[in-house]
Amino acid sequence: MKKYYSEAIGTFAMVFCGCGAMTVNEITGGSITHVGVAITWGLIVMSMIYAFGDISGAHFNPAVTFGFAYAKKFPWQEVPKYIISQAIGAFLACLILLFLFPESETLGSTLPAEGFEPYRAFVLELILSFFLMVVIINVSTGSKEIGTMAAIAVGSVILLEAMFAGPMTKASMNPIRSLAPAVISGNLQHLWLYLTAPFIGAFLAVVSCSFVKHDNCC
Repeated sequence: MKKYYSEAIGTFAMVFCGCGAMTVNEITGGSITHVGVAITWGLIVMSMIYAFGDISGAHFNPAVTFGFAYAKKFPWQEVPKYIISQAIGAFLACLILLFLFPESETLGSTLPAEGFEPYRAFVLELILSFFLMVVIINVSTGSKEIGTMAAIAVGSVILLEAMFAGPMTKASMNPIRSLAPAVISGNLQHLWLYLTAPFIGAFLAVVSCSFVKHDNCC
């Protein structure tokens, strides 16, 4: 059960801090700034990988869990249990954010920028998820992260993608990170793209391994 607790706690911390930064930025008129929000996401993911990487693999993302399973680096029978653990952590974090900041209208929900068509947001989220999974699958085994550099690499790519793509799609790359605040805040519009693009991006990232790594790597 320790790995499931780790996934729940890690996902809780990630959503609480990341969506929390977006929520505080919203209700204070931008005091944290976009750059601050991006840094928060990168740092909390990096910290949670350091904390739980050797216990659960520090997935904190259903698309990542799916990607590892498809790559045969993680057992399929564990996938539902990991996703349930991640969902518990994410929804609990958003419920606490709602309690703390009831005046927030979004609680860090992911929505395309005004004027940025949903199909363009879908493509952008797919590409972002592809980059994320490419990095993750090359620095980890699926069940454990490889050394301290894994945390730095994954945290850095999340910070990077949040920095440049955040203004357009909020740079989710994570279905449960988008689902929890959307359900709790009632912002369900365009949720479909945030629930599908990360899985497709993760799938394509695993497929790409065969072009750059040894045979049967994934």
